[in-house]
Amino acid sequence: MTTQQPFTFFLNQFEARIEGVEPLVRRLSSLRGQFLDQSAFDAILAQGDPMLYKVYAVDRPGVDGELSSGLTILHPGKVGDEYFMTKGHFHAVLETGEVYYCLGGRGMMVMETPEGDWHVAEMTPGAVVYVPPRWAHRSVNVSIAEDLVFFWVYPANAGHDYGAIERQGFRKLIVAQEGAPAIVDNPRWLPPAQR
Repeated sequence: MTTQQPFTFFLNQFEARIEGVEPLVRRLSSLRGQFLDQSAFDAILAQGDPMLYKVYAVDRPGVDGELSSGLTILHPGKVGDEYFMTKGHFHAVLETGEVYYCLGGRGMMVMETPEGDWHVAEMTPGAVVYVPPRWAHRSVNVSIAEDLVFFWVYPANAGHDYGAIERQGFRKLIVAQEGAPAIVDNPRWLPPAQR
């Protein structure tokens, strides 16, 4: 049995980073097939591969009882009418939840179960979003000019399953309509019985 020691890390809210942690950078190309407007996606990619978000992860051993945590900074922007978003995932251990605490910006957390139930929660500074076990989740930045910044914690043994989301996306999309975010059906999404 390994004994763990307490530790402290410094989350710099003013510079939106965790001191001493190298961030994982996700660029537009890593979300190929996730945005509905493929021609808009291709046009942006032809001009470069912009960074959509970065993740500062404080990883822990993937064993029962450990908690991983970190900070995500999701930049503003759109592909067609669809706002910049994270890849989104189920947990590999489906029966594990996650907590998100919004530190800055304005966004939405899109969630769904394998059976097709869905929910969208607003993310504004001070909002704490609880993602229950069995719910896939994706963050969307609905601001025009401001980063969406949030802290998260989940069981370290939960893992990530991106496969189902990469195949057909989430049931609901967040798009700009008349200058405001709107929740719309994803025409690519199929009910579980039709997959």
